[in-house]
Amino acid sequence: MAAPVSQPPVSARASTRFLPRGIGALPESAPTSLRLSVGRRRRAASLEVKASGNVFGNYFQVATYGESHGGGVGCVISGCPPRIPLTEADMQVELDRRRPGQSRITTPRKETDTCKILSGTHDGMTTGTPIHVFVPNTDQRGGDYSEMSKAYRPSHADATYDFKYGVRAVQGGGRSSARETIGRVAAGALAKKILKLKSGVEILAFVSKVHQVVLPEDAVDYETVTLEHIESNIVRCPDPEYAEKMIAAIDTVRVRGDSIGGVVTCIARNVPRGLGSPVFDKLEAELAKAMLSLPASKGFEIGSGFAGTDFTGSEHNDEFYMDEAGNVRTRTNRSGGVQGGISNGEIIYFKVAFKPTATIGKKQNTVSREHEDVELLARGRHDPCVVPRAVPMVESMAALVLMDQLMAHIAQCEMFPLNLALQEPIGSASSASELSPNLS
Repeated sequence: MAAPVSQPPVSARASTRFLPRGIGALPESAPTSLRLSVGRRRRAASLEVKASGNVFGNYFQVATYGESHGGGVGCVISGCPPRIPLTEADMQVELDRRRPGQSRITTPRKETDTCKILSGTHDGMTTGTPIHVFVPNTDQRGGDYSEMSKAYRPSHADATYDFKYGVRAVQGGGRSSARETIGRVAAGALAKKILKLKSGVEILAFVSKVHQVVLPEDAVDYETVTLEHIESNIVRCPDPEYAEKMIAAIDTVRVRGDSIGGVVTCIARNVPRGLGSPVFDKLEAELAKAMLSLPASKGFEIGSGFAGTDFTGSEHNDEFYMDEAGNVRTRTNRSGGVQGGISNGEIIYFKVAFKPTATIGKKQNTVSREHEDVELLARGRHDPCVVPRAVPMVESMAALVLMDQLMAHIAQCEMFPLNLALQEPIGSASSASELSPNLS
């Protein structure tokens, strides 16, 4: 006679019923935060979701929403200081730099990306309450994605969304589409404005590599490069000679239905000293997370980055000196404006690598949602190279990080009088008074 099969305790069996398929019962030694306990009276277990992934920031907080081919996209900004001059035109300037259909080297999708501020302002001023920004989708073509509803695009998020959720918005990639970044750029426009008003911070990004066309490191002066230099051509490279080479490289793959990647370099000037915190909230760590959250981003480096490994310590160290105004400065800036995770007042500069666009006009081998080997010829309108349109996205994410860190610094380190022998106040009375006559 077969031995009876041992059964787990009732409490363990009950708990297992509430776990997702594929996750077995957790041992009694597991932390209580991981276990779903069920009382003897079989009370319904409660599961709290904390990692939805749609909110960025702690003090200046941005939540984005919407899908590529849904009704629209946008954001909700929480924590914005009151009495900041803000109109839709302030955001529209940056959204126009991001929008599709700008030139022959971007997606031909036609969207005006006209934004509407639905809350959080009054008479052109922020009120301190949540700011809701909405941008409607007007050129949806969900039918272009009928083939992709049955097969996974190689290197796209189609498959992983199914693996995670078991359902997905096929048209345009849903939340994985770069159209989600509209909310980031709108919020970044506001963050840029506040940073400029408060501390004179300037954030600029430009294309420094397209495929195998690499802009030399000394071709751009980080002290003097301007937005006009960057916006002088459709690829957003401030060097005219290399801009033409980059455009030619994109044109070559565009007519073949293929794609290429590239690198965006970002600089931030006049960043106050003291932004960033040890140990897990280092400024470069926050920047890295922000940049790697962008669609198609695959790499991040700050300062000398990987090239710094070719130096010795004596060659790489940024020596300190006193300038004519009595400020502590560094003679070189291989640290990229950040040391020990905290800004040191020098120019912050970093690079973000973007892969080739995943959706291309060439037939590829893939797998269907029914787990069959198939061929896929994707349709739709997509950038042959994402980096020209990624420039305002990188700037916006940098602005959101610096704005969040600025508010964190003021909250912690300027609550009480400063140690003026070592610290300096962020911003000035003159810059603050420009915001509103009511500020003092």
